Amino acid sequence: MREANIISEENKKQGTYLWQLQYTHFDNPAVLVGTPLIRRLRSVDIEGYVSKTSFEPGDSVDFMVSMFPAGNFKIDIYRMGFYNGAGGRLMASLGSYKAETQEVPFMGMERIRECRWEKSATFKIPNDWPSGVYLGKLTRDEEFGCQSYVIFVVKEKRKVDVLVQVSDLTWQSYNKWPSNDSIYQDGTTNPYYSGSRESSKDNATVRVSFDRPYAKYQQVMDVPQSIGSGEFLLWEFPLVYWLEENGYDVKYCSNIDIDEDPSILDSAKVFISSGHDEYWSYKMFEEVKKARDNGLSIAFLSGNSVGWDIEFYDSNVTGEKFRGFSRKRGMPNEDELMGVKTYGPGYGDWVVTDENHWVYENTKMVNGDRIVGIIGFEHHGTPADIAGLEVIATSPLYGCQKERLSLGPHTDVPVHHGIIYPGGQGGWVFNAGSVWWNEGLSNPPGHIPARTPHCGGTLGVDDRVQKITSNVLNRMIIDSNR
Repeated sequence: MREANIISEENKKQGTYLWQLQYTHFDNPAVLVGTPLIRRLRSVDIEGYVSKTSFEPGDSVDFMVSMFPAGNFKIDIYRMGFYNGAGGRLMASLGSYKAETQEVPFMGMERIRECRWEKSATFKIPNDWPSGVYLGKLTRDEEFGCQSYVIFVVKEKRKVDVLVQVSDLTWQSYNKWPSNDSIYQDGTTNPYYSGSRESSKDNATVRVSFDRPYAKYQQVMDVPQSIGSGEFLLWEFPLVYWLEENGYDVKYCSNIDIDEDPSILDSAKVFISSGHDEYWSYKMFEEVKKARDNGLSIAFLSGNSVGWDIEFYDSNVTGEKFRGFSRKRGMPNEDELMGVKTYGPGYGDWVVTDENHWVYENTKMVNGDRIVGIIGFEHHGTPADIAGLEVIATSPLYGCQKERLSLGPHTDVPVHHGIIYPGGQGGWVFNAGSVWWNEGLSNPPGHIPARTPHCGGTLGVDDRVQKITSNVLNRMIIDSNR
């Protein structure tokens, strides 16, 4: 039984299911003249963004909101967690505020779309708000008012067992707002970038900005109810829900926080990379590696992680740091930290190869047993030559239907590896090697289980995934010298 802590006490408070969006609407052609109307990605009725990715209690959050037609709106702010199964707690109700229809920016240098929207509202975060992932639900102040989200992290300095990093650099890389614009797109239906991670000559320079809303997520799934929340509700919320349900002493940070203030790593025993954590700066990589050598345990409950090295830019709107970035190169040696190489699409099963390892304690799993469908939509494989590294799961994977038709069923078959190795000073590094690992932990309200049109998906919550994860985290916490 875990000792009571700030987070376990927080989750005893009254939760609500009302954090979820009820009324959504996408792309009004009347305000999209001259802009390619692709995939109905925007919520022009109401959309917005906030002034930073993360805040401390006492900081002020600025909300930049656009509405078409202009009108009034409200903001309800929710902290995401377990809350007796509801998934969120109402922290503040703000407004009504006035919002105009704000302009879509012209494309700037290196294809950047950087909004210069007027501030619509400001809110000072109370000193007693605990660290967490917070959703601001924007609602038009009218009957059946259209809704969308903004998202931010509240961080804090206190020492904890577990620090979870949200993957917001990757959310922004795939953010297609306003039409089909991202690091991967040029506003048409064609990918802008098709080179390999190793090929610098193909690495076109494209910059993206946090000064814009998140479009509806639509990469391997079409999820209207996630509008404005990046990829959090898809790949990361099940981990947050499960950790807080099980009473872990946890706090949260943005990807950017590791680059801006790496001392945050000193305040935890375990660091978790969650979901689709593809984009890091090289400084982040080096700082996490240094922390590993100093006893920080790391759990990569993620896939395709640490794949790209990015370069930050200051905002042209506010001058604030870390508001934009571009892709520099493929991370040259991510396996030195993760214990495996990072790869793209690959779908399949977690297959046990070391049944006697403590990771499998009380799972009743034996060699050859499978956790079906848990590997995808991107994965890790090819173990590194690291002292003490143990491969605990191995399986060939399959690609999408289109890839199989072109390559044949047995050509260039990707392979997944789950690994663990001892870090420095009593720490551990565990790598599940799947974007979808957290799907096996929980299925909270508002979460849509992973599914792809051609390659299947996960089969839901699995007590073996839960037990493996708790074995890993509990051992990391117990063995910590921090």
